[in-house]
Amino acid sequence: MAGELGGQGFHDALVILGAAGVVIPAFARIRISPVIGFILVGATIGPAGLGALAGDHPWLASITITDRERIEPFAEIGILMLLFGIGLELSFRRLWAMRGKVFGLGGLQMMVTGFLLGLGLLFGLGLSAPAAAILGLALAMSSTALVMPLAGTASTTGQIALAILLLQDLSLVPLLLVLDAKSSPDALLQVLLGGILVIGALLLIGRFLLWRLFAQAARTKSPELFLAISLLVVMLASLATGSVGLGAVLGALIAGLLIAETDYHAEVEVITAPLRGLALGIFLITVGMRLDLAEVLAVWPQLIVATALVLIVKALVIFSLLRWRKNRRGTAVETGLLMASPSELTLIVLASALAAGVVSASTAAFWTLVTAFGLTLTPLLAAAGRRMARRVDPQALASGVSDTSGVTLIFGFGRVGRIVADMMAEHGRPYFAVDGDIDCVASAREQGYKVIFGDVARGDAVERFGLCDSAALVLTMDDPVLTVRLSREVRAACPDLTVVARARDGQHAAQLYKAGATDAVPETMEGSLQISEAVLVDIGVAMGPVIASIHEKRSQLRAQIREAGQLAEEPALGRRR
Repeated sequence: MAGELGGQGFHDALVILGAAGVVIPAFARIRISPVIGFILVGATIGPAGLGALAGDHPWLASITITDRERIEPFAEIGILMLLFGIGLELSFRRLWAMRGKVFGLGGLQMMVTGFLLGLGLLFGLGLSAPAAAILGLALAMSSTALVMPLAGTASTTGQIALAILLLQDLSLVPLLLVLDAKSSPDALLQVLLGGILVIGALLLIGRFLLWRLFAQAARTKSPELFLAISLLVVMLASLATGSVGLGAVLGALIAGLLIAETDYHAEVEVITAPLRGLALGIFLITVGMRLDLAEVLAVWPQLIVATALVLIVKALVIFSLLRWRKNRRGTAVETGLLMASPSELTLIVLASALAAGVVSASTAAFWTLVTAFGLTLTPLLAAAGRRMARRVDPQALASGVSDTSGVTLIFGFGRVGRIVADMMAEHGRPYFAVDGDIDCVASAREQGYKVIFGDVARGDAVERFGLCDSAALVLTMDDPVLTVRLSREVRAACPDLTVVARARDGQHAAQLYKAGATDAVPETMEGSLQISEAVLVDIGVAMGPVIASIHEKRSQLRAQIREAGQLAEEPALGRRR
């Protein structure tokens, strides 16, 4: 059957999808990053794991992958989709505002880290000067594919990491050009000129044609058409930049930036999210396949020492640069540990250096192993960084949010969020608001509201905003799925926290109660009650009895909704009255 439907490629796709179906829910249940799960699965089912036994045990062939090269193209698509997702969360305005960090902080990090690592390789291992320089710069890179999903782009740490990673991604182009035996100043000039023309053409197309395509898709109300157009834009932009030597990843980033400037970026982000997550999982599985247990055991002392030295040098350099630039100690610690491991781009540079004869096969194999091992440690380093940041800088969260102990947090700052903030201020209660619309945040801050920019849908909101220490959480976003998910996550982590959520209707309110919300307020119900109150007063009924009856009716309706959500008697909600 597999042969009829595409042979080994179809088989590999089934294995990967099956692995994703097991890893994501299993590791989510035990509250461990699925990143580690994907890497471990890759090491287990890959050609260096159970795949090596498939010849002697044919039944293993159905659940293993025996040739890593076959799924490498899918891993590259995963990286493209990741850069596309980053572009969706940015905009040209935000990117322009980050130019100082990208070329200043990012450039310093690459030069200082590459220089120090290169010196160690030159004098410590006796590599040639060209090999030490190239390998030092390659190891100075950090993993965009792992760091950004862990950090997001809303926190201070995530914004700093993004600036450094953008410079590293851009630096891949000149590095590969240097390694190309045929490269020359003329070739570099040709790439630059071609890049300017291609990027200019993409910007013009995005400015005048892209919104028309998505407008037509919106009229059809077809999610499939949205997805198809999004993938088409990513692939065409990646092919265009790749054809002139700039690299396909830059094209994917530009595609995301172009769509981010349209009114349809939120819809595209939601529709493409599952595909981006799956593509990233495939990439992580290929990283795991590079971990050959036999090779690791043969060189484990050298592997541990080399990995530790790379991690220490990178973490100290990033920490020092951030402190020099007056960043908080906690932010510097978290960012340094988060970005200490090598990158998937390191593997690309190593392969090119081996092909160009700059490094030997044994050197390339060893540092490939170091890179894969370091990538496996990234989620652990990120978690350690968050914990250490809170210890060394307890007065501020690494996300840039001040201490939220005793403060009411408001997620979403549209019309509903503003009214809640006004009422909190009226009664002298401290609050802090978070919203993902930068224009809304800027406008609100100008008017004196305490609000910051942040995407609560990404990362661990409980840790980023210190929810368990806050007085209450108010969810006012007009996103029913996200509101239910946050209610469930917050209740699991903070059983005693008061969570009040905005609901679209009674059915949505019942879902929120089931997810753990203390109170869910349906807009339709409140609107009906206010209309009833206004009508009764206007036709001459006394205000006192009207208000009493409205309160009684509200309590009755909430009781019915709780019963529908089957939560009336569940003590695990931890509701505070």
